[in-house]
This record gives sequence, structure tokens and C-alpha cells, in this order.
Amino acid sequence: MLLVTSIIAAFLTFIFIKLSFAVINLRRKNKVGLGNGGNEELERAIRAQGNFAEYVPFGLILMACLELNGAPRWLVAFPGVTFIIGRLVHAAGINIPPPDFSKRILGMQLTFGTLIVLVVLNLCWSLYMFIGGA
Repeated sequence: MLLVTSIIAAFLTFIFIKLSFAVINLRRKNKVGLGNGGNEELERAIRAQGNFAEYVPFGLILMACLELNGAPRWLVAFPGVTFIIGRLVHAAGINIPPPDFSKRILGMQLTFGTLIVLVVLNLCWSLYMFIGGA
């Protein structure tokens, strides 16, 4: 069962929906059907949504693999919560004018840090289970 990953995925999907509605609302407001129409606010919203969509699947896949391979729930939950925080901080940093680069940097540090931790956890846990931990 993927109980922890399901909870993390639900929170991340809620954030993605919020970011998507921000893009939709700005497109309507500025009458822009495709691209950003030269609107900086819309460009920020598009990139916040796009960046989110680029990184989240990798985190969820790594969490699901770890959980499916029998890792303790806390070992999946801790990086999952950190990943959510990183994605929220990054979105706030890129989406609130003027762009707050310190929040963007912190958000990406948390995101990359979490992804790296998840890679290492998956490799170590899988090796542990392969050698005879099960």
C-alpha cells in the first residue's frame, strides 16, 4: 500500500491545481490564449506551474518506490513533507512580485536535497533488501 505517498501526492496535487488556476485566471484577465503575451506576471505564474510539474513526478516516483519496497512510513513521510515545503517555498519565491530569489533558491535547495535523499534512500534500502534484509 502507498499510504504515505498517497497523502503526499494529494497535497502536491492540491498545490498544482492552485498554481494552474493562477495561470488560467491571469490568461483570462490579460486575454492571452497561448504563451505569456509579454506579461511578466503571467510568465512567473507559468514558470511556477511548469517548474512544479517538472520536479514533482520524480519525487513521487521515488517515494512510491521506497514505500512499495517496504521502507518504514516515517522514512517516506519525512522527505515527503520536506518536498512539499520546498515546492511551496519555490512557488512563493517565483510567483510573488518582485521575485524573491532567496525563496526560490531555498525552495530549489529543499527540492534537490529531497530528491538526492530519496535517491540515496532508494539505493540503500533496495540494496539492504536485496542482500537479505527481508
